[in-house]
Amino acid sequence: MYDYLIVGAGLYGAAFAHEATRKGKTCLVVDKRPNIAGNVYTKEMEGINVHVYGAHIFHTNDRKVWNYVNQFAEFNRFTNSPVANYHGELYSLPFNMYTFNKMWGVVTPEEAAAKIEEQRKAAGITEPKNLEEQAISLVGTDIYEKLVKGYTEKQWGRPCTELPSFIIKRLPVRLTFDNNYFNALYQGIPMGGYTKMVANMLGDVEGRLNVDYLEQKEALDALADKVLYTGPIDAYFGYKLGNLEYRSVRFETEVLDKPNFQGNAAVNYTDRETPWTRIIEHKWFEFGTQPKTVISREYSSEWKPGDEPYYPVNDEKNSKLYAAYKKLADTEQKVIFGGRLGEYKYYDMDAVIASALDMCGDRGCTGVCRESPIIKTYQHI
Repeated sequence: MYDYLIVGAGLYGAAFAHEATRKGKTCLVVDKRPNIAGNVYTKEMEGINVHVYGAHIFHTNDRKVWNYVNQFAEFNRFTNSPVANYHGELYSLPFNMYTFNKMWGVVTPEEAAAKIEEQRKAAGITEPKNLEEQAISLVGTDIYEKLVKGYTEKQWGRPCTELPSFIIKRLPVRLTFDNNYFNALYQGIPMGGYTKMVANMLGDVEGRLNVDYLEQKEALDALADKVLYTGPIDAYFGYKLGNLEYRSVRFETEVLDKPNFQGNAAVNYTDRETPWTRIIEHKWFEFGTQPKTVISREYSSEWKPGDEPYYPVNDEKNSKLYAAYKKLADTEQKVIFGGRLGEYKYYDMDAVIASALDMCGDRGCTGVCRESPIIKTYQHI
């Protein structure tokens, strides 16, 4: 009999398993995939660590989380500096003085700020009600039309006028030449790939891959006192209240017999006509010098059963449905729901780690994740 059955060998499950084991608890980790590491899974191709489920750059302002992950991997100095490609015109992302100079020919921060303000006033926006209005209030109409609108509508499969404003509130806009996309004190890629890092987190914890928990739920539940479930919360309940909506992503990956395809880890294609949202060139995450390169074209699509769920669609309809599922989760005496899918929440990687550590009581809290729906029943490890 195990203390914990952990469903999902991604970052949340691995961090929880590591901490529980460190405190003398026994854990069994299961995952329906043939590999560990969840969506941060990396595999080697041509000597390059390929981010199989899309680009993952670890970044955080939380020193405790940064120190925590550095126990399991050495991180390089990678800084996220994506490029936007609009019909062959290249712009800097984040939006900064390089972007404004290319777009408008402005040279000083004052000129750039004046241009944005001029376009914001012309649009008549005082209180942004949707993503389109939020974006225009941040960067003006020109940048919105060229660099935000098409990309975002491909990514979410909806007009920007139907998307909530908060999605783009963290969009980096700077009147400087700082080309770092993230406002984070700590940033980098684990050298050797994320899979190696997660393997170090799991250590000697027993694991079983190619195991679909929901198909074997009764038998697996009988193996442990408690279950940590990191899969989709609606799937856990058999979609009895309806399907929560997600955005899914698929990738077309190929090896090219050349050392350099685009000279940058990520190039976003911001026009509506190009079918992919971005091209990732994986070697640049670790400053590769290999003679070949590996690229992935990323396509965003509406999720349907059987697809990998990536991003929760946190609109009003889905938020209400999640709240109903959360009430059901509150009644589950044996099960802890955690992580991006278990909590139907967009989590950056550092927040996933922090949430798992909070659940285990390792960040000065009571042993319960602040977002956990079963606060009344979770016992401190």
